[in-house]
Amino acid sequence: MKHLYFVRHGLSVMNETGFFSGRTETDLTEIGVDQAIRTGKELQNYDIDLIISSPLKRTIHTAEIIASEINYSPANIKINELFIERDFGPLEGEAYIPNLGDHPGVETMEHIIKRAAKALEYLEKQTSFDNILVVSHGAMGRALRHVIDNNIPYSKSPVFKNGEIVKLI
Repeated sequence: MKHLYFVRHGLSVMNETGFFSGRTETDLTEIGVDQAIRTGKELQNYDIDLIISSPLKRTIHTAEIIASEINYSPANIKINELFIERDFGPLEGEAYIPNLGDHPGVETMEHIIKRAAKALEYLEKQTSFDNILVVSHGAMGRALRHVIDNNIPYSKSPVFKNGEIVKLI
């Protein structure tokens, strides 16, 4: 892998309403679909040769839209559980709390960072691909970025905007 790009899924219904969606299934909004289309158009010259997605439908939908924009077969998108969103436990479906930290019943920061380290190991084994795109979630993106560069803290690090392309490697 020469380059690793990360995209947070397009705006979802629960994002729009300000609720924790975590592992709760929620559809993309029309804005989210438009974000995915724009992101795909931006990625047309990146020579993406592998797309990996979280198993949640908002990320799969985003990845499929991007794939269609860059002439990548949606059938070749790899779905991997390591890239799933943080488990917000009892906060799923509740109003968003900024600076959550470690909250009882919520997947700990330590755990998501360990999961991100396993995800990076998985990505590093994809040796036949030069330009990998991961379509996932904000918390996983921050954890992955922290694992790649531990000078960037997981907590209080810049958020990933919906549909934003971030080069991690």
